[in-house]
Amino acid sequence: MAPKETRMSALFKAHLALAAVALIYGANYLIAKTVMPNPIGPNSFILLRVLGACICFWFIAARKIQIPEKKDLGRFILCGLTGVAINQLLFFNGLSLTSPINSSIIMTSNPIMVMLISALIYKQAITTKKAVGLALGAIGAISLLLLSTGDQSKLSNPLGDLCILINSMSYAFYLVLVKPLMKKYSPLTVVTWVFTVGLIAVSPFGGLGITDIAWSSLDVYQWLAVGYVILFVTFLTYLLNILALQHTTATTASAYIYFQPLLAIFFSYLFTQLTGTDYVSDFTLMKMACGVCIIVGVYMVSERQTLEKTL
Repeated sequence: MAPKETRMSALFKAHLALAAVALIYGANYLIAKTVMPNPIGPNSFILLRVLGACICFWFIAARKIQIPEKKDLGRFILCGLTGVAINQLLFFNGLSLTSPINSSIIMTSNPIMVMLISALIYKQAITTKKAVGLALGAIGAISLLLLSTGDQSKLSNPLGDLCILINSMSYAFYLVLVKPLMKKYSPLTVVTWVFTVGLIAVSPFGGLGITDIAWSSLDVYQWLAVGYVILFVTFLTYLLNILALQHTTATTASAYIYFQPLLAIFFSYLFTQLTGTDYVSDFTLMKMACGVCIIVGVYMVSERQTLEKTL
């Protein structure tokens, strides 16, 4: 057994990694919007980020990559589909339609999704308190979708919000499904094969669109945005998440999503001031109430009980 200080150090580093992931994602809601849907369509952008990250993972993992056992191939494929393909296709298409603030609020439902999927897969009982938390989270998410249908600012969109919600569920499946692989393979092996599967799955959606991108029209800031999404939002965040999952639970990892609405609101105001583009006119007290409802619900379902030990 590892010394207590070593375990504490590893846990601290895991939480530091998760905090970095939250910060990177918080800025991504705004940075990605600067190039999407114009001049880069969401599906083409997804192919670019998955291809770029996949190359990076293979570059650093090639010499020590482990070959998955035949019995684990199905789980690797499911992780690639839920954690990369479905997750990113829905997130970027949703973000291209709706506002950064709405997207970040809806993503706070992720820990609730983790709890539901874990209960389904591991047959965990859902306590009364967790059931109430689940109901609160559902009320908050559904209310936010309904508010988007009457949004006068036109920044929000119910279809975009729905894509973000389904994306949250897909990523929750990934967090639960990938955990057993972490006990058997190295983090680099897991994330490299997951992205390889994801690249194969997203290629038909984004391949043709790449030829339509007017690359010469991109300015310096747009090129920086593309680089940020590939290197930081995709490559670094998945690597940090997979490393953190070695020392924390899926529920704990997903709980860091609490910070994203606060960060997204901060960056929305910052980008509004810097670029002159309005990213905050859709932010209302009602939406804030929806966010609080979801976060309270998440808190109620994220208690350290048997579920934490399982995940």
